[in-house]
Amino acid sequence: MLKTITFGIMHFSIAFGLVYMLTGSIALGGAVAVIEPLVNTVAFYFHDRIWKRIEAKNAVITA
Repeated sequence: MLKTITFGIMHFSIAFGLVYMLTGSIALGGAVAVIEPLVNTVAFYFHDRIWKRIEAKNAVITA
């Protein structure tokens, strides 16, 4: 879970910086920086869980 949290912090910073650089708007940068990484972090969490299941199945098959 710590990996997911640190990924979220990194993603928040990148999203805010990019939108702010493109628009010059702190409000828009903040809004995008909150919404997009939140959705992406949740998606990453489930993506990681799915891959762990796939890896576990492959370990059983190859064992």
